[in-house]
Amino acid sequence: MTPARRRAIFEALRSANPEPRSELAFHTAFELLVAVVLSAQATDRSVNLATAGLFRVANTPAKMLALGEEGLIEHIRTIGLFRTKARNLIGLCRALLDRHGGQVPRTREALQALPGVGRKTANVVLNVAFGEPTIAVDTHIFRVANRTGLAHGKNVDEVEQQLVATVPEQFRQHTHHWLILHGRYVCIARKPKCWQCGIARSCEFDHKTPAP
Repeated sequence: MTPARRRAIFEALRSANPEPRSELAFHTAFELLVAVVLSAQATDRSVNLATAGLFRVANTPAKMLALGEEGLIEHIRTIGLFRTKARNLIGLCRALLDRHGGQVPRTREALQALPGVGRKTANVVLNVAFGEPTIAVDTHIFRVANRTGLAHGKNVDEVEQQLVATVPEQFRQHTHHWLILHGRYVCIARKPKCWQCGIARSCEFDHKTPAP
């Protein structure tokens, strides 16, 4: 993809949504971190429904640790993999208290050292909570990047590396949210809504879907 075409895509995305926001509900960096951990293989809607009650009683590492695994499970059992996630979150809270004074660390290395936190989760927290121009790649962004031609890769790490290397700096802060929202609502997996896509002219997808 040419730099001009890539720029046109991001200018169109910015024009349509100048200040994109996460669809996860949170008020603090800790709540965001918990929500992102819970969102693995789950929808943001299901996470928000669960955390609405959870954060009313446990919105700090100390309070969540006090719940224990079984107490935490009672709040998140509607989310997939809830037992594994509960175990990871209790370990995460303990690590935050023991290593970071109960605060969410601001480096990728420290975040990824926490139980249940991988590179994607760390990138989301760095971007959303701390304003770092990181690009977290999930299944939606992986699909959109490969389909449009913005970045080609066999795995999420390759796509992330290409996006970081090619997205103009002025667009990098919001790239994650623009692409994830585009993947959720327009460039969907089975039948992309190409007829209502704001970046269709610049997209390099060869099999654009006609209007129904």
